[in-house]
Order: sequence, then structure tokens, then C-alpha cells
Amino acid sequence: MRKAIAITIYGIPNCDTIKRTLDWFKANNIAYTFHDHKKESITAAKLKSWFKQVGIHTIINKKSTTWKALTAIEQAALANAATAIPIILKNQSIIKRPVIENGNEIITIGFNQTDLHQKLKDL
Repeated sequence: MRKAIAITIYGIPNCDTIKRTLDWFKANNIAYTFHDHKKESITAAKLKSWFKQVGIHTIINKKSTTWKALTAIEQAALANAATAIPIILKNQSIIKRPVIENGNEIITIGFNQTDLHQKLKDL
């Protein structure tokens, strides 16, 4: 029996990777909900769930301008979930994009058509 599919894509709408991701979902007629970090905040509970699933370092985009704008102390604090959550909540653009979930389970982080197609096929 197949799992129920309830896809949520987390990101910001002006991100090129998010645009490609949303276009891919539309082209493949896959229903999804888009969670816009600019309009709806990520919760501490959601971050904790993600950290448990994939680890904090997978969630944080160290190539982003947001990361580069942080102080060395803030960057160091992002190594620990307890100290990272307040920093991420204030700087949500530091989250890698997209984070794609089915229900509350992360399917993938980032956009790779082949990988995403395979992971969705397995649901």
C-alpha cells in the first residue's frame, strides 16, 4: 500500500532554485503546498524535527549571503541545535532551499530532478 502524499516545499519565492522546483512540480502534475519563509515563519519545533532527521549541518546553507553576514560567534553557535534555533529563526534565509517534505518527513533538501523523481516514485 502506498503512503499518502502531502508534499510541502519550504523556501522563498524569489530564489531561482525554488522557482525551478515549483516549475518541475507543476510540469509533473504533482500537488504541493508552498511554505514561504518570508510570509510564514518556520517554528522551533519544525527546526528540531529537521535536525533529528538530517542533522543541523544539512539544513544550514554556509554558501549563502546570510551565512556570510553572520558574526563568527553566530556562525559558531550554529553548530549546536539549542543555540542555532534562535539564530535561524531570525535569519530564515540561511535554511538550504528547498526543503521538501511528505507529511513531516523530509524527502530531500535541494533540487535534483533525477533524485526527486526517484524519491517521489518510491512513495
